Amino acid sequence: MDNVKILAIVGMSGSGKSVAVDHLTNKGYPKVYFGGMIYKEMEKRGIERTPDGESEKIFREQIREQEGKDWVVNQVIAETKDLISAGQRRIILDGVYSWTEYKILKKEFLKSITFVAVVVDKQLRYDRVAKRPGRSFDATAIRERDRSEIENLEKGGPIAAADYYILNNSTVEDMENRLNEILEEIKF
Repeated sequence: MDNVKILAIVGMSGSGKSVAVDHLTNKGYPKVYFGGMIYKEMEKRGIERTPDGESEKIFREQIREQEGKDWVVNQVIAETKDLISAGQRRIILDGVYSWTEYKILKKEFLKSITFVAVVVDKQLRYDRVAKRPGRSFDATAIRERDRSEIENLEKGGPIAAADYYILNNSTVEDMENRLNEILEEIKF
């Protein structure tokens, strides 16, 4: 795995993770989506996704409680290894949620993985989430989601321990330019 590079994008809801990941997938890099593991399992178990995201939130916490905090990351590792076996050498991981997941990924892909945190001033993030089409939250809901993700999923750890940061307070173009600089620096 010496020539494999994995880029893990982390950040709070509304930080711009999806925009960063879209920029990378538009360049042709495959992604493994942490939330996708949750969606697949919900579908498998016949659990409907609610428009407000509440069923996903409940299931995300329940699956980690029932199957272990490493359940999602183990699914991600298996899918990532399948991509590597298929010849992929540059892979994007979208949405590391917990400190447990961070530690397991660092151990599994020690020399191959780089973490990039997308961060934004809180009020600007809240404003963006409130206007986000299809998945908007009001200030109370986003504060509750933040609290839940930080307390129940330990989401702050991977952000704090990231190798690189993108301050996403400006334009999409500025964020993408910073991401391109990181790609160049790490020879992705």
